[in-house]
Amino acid sequence: MGIIELILLAVGLSMDACAVAICKGLALRKVNAKQMLSVGLWFGGFQALMPLIGYLLASLFANFIRSVDHWVAFALLSFIGINMIREALSKEDEETDASLSFKTMLVMAIATSIDAMAVGISFAFLDVQIIPAVSLIGVITLALSAAGVKVGAAFGCRFKSKAELAGGVILISLGLKILIEHLFFGG
Repeated sequence: MGIIELILLAVGLSMDACAVAICKGLALRKVNAKQMLSVGLWFGGFQALMPLIGYLLASLFANFIRSVDHWVAFALLSFIGINMIREALSKEDEETDASLSFKTMLVMAIATSIDAMAVGISFAFLDVQIIPAVSLIGVITLALSAAGVKVGAAFGCRFKSKAELAGGVILISLGLKILIEHLFFGG
């Protein structure tokens, strides 16, 4: 996986956290750098940790399913992308909560990074240097989530569904690219 694909993957994964950060900014209304950094660190940290955990778990059995690894990566990325698109198109309004407490942020960080664990599983079947990959995912998520808090405070949740929709399309596209490269180009 090249750097451009990895950046696109990181942006796609971060969209869920960014969407939640936008709503967090809406709830906070007036935000400062400390709040933006706090949200960014929570989301970025978990978006980096979860794919690492997924990668380590999947590495235990990667050799057993190497012949279908491209299908596994495609299925996981497509499933995550479809779920993000479904959430983006959903009419349900999520409650906004201004709390930045440990418990609140822990639950939100885990909830927004479960998808990243599945991506980490697909990393075990791809040519990915895991430490730079998860670091990039974490840094991009941190930056976009911190910015999302500010955007939410300024504009409300108007961009939430667009962020989730874009993230879903990116992840499905990357899954298709992996599958096509393997089936037609022996990648």
